[in-house]
Amino acid sequence: MPVDSQKLKDNFAQVGTNGMDVADYFYADLFARSPQLRSMFPAAMAKQHEVLLAALSQIVSSVDDPDALVPFLRDLGRRHHGFGVVAEHYAPVGASLLATLARFSGPAWNEDLERDWTAAYGVVARVMTEAAAEPVS
Repeated sequence: MPVDSQKLKDNFAQVGTNGMDVADYFYADLFARSPQLRSMFPAAMAKQHEVLLAALSQIVSSVDDPDALVPFLRDLGRRHHGFGVVAEHYAPVGASLLATLARFSGPAWNEDLERDWTAAYGVVARVMTEAAAEPVS
């Protein structure tokens, strides 16, 4: 079943109006869900919040352009691997992302949006994980 990329873009634009609160909520949820991941991040998270929102914006803006999206995700996957990210980390990140999107979507959040975001994140996680597993050339 194809993902409705315009619906994802519209939803992310709505969520994005909440600015840094989105990143605050995401990381609070992630660290509550998986406290062992906290040590992988800097003590001061302001820059990390900006990096997260920029990466999400890039992913969402190119969700319907695989020629732009896949190289970006492959690079992101390799960089995250360098930070110690392993395949098992993607599930709690995905769960926190969905929780954050649901929280800031309010009444607009529904089963169709959840299904599309879940599918889109599945592609993101798969491409990043595959790139991280490749030998460094």
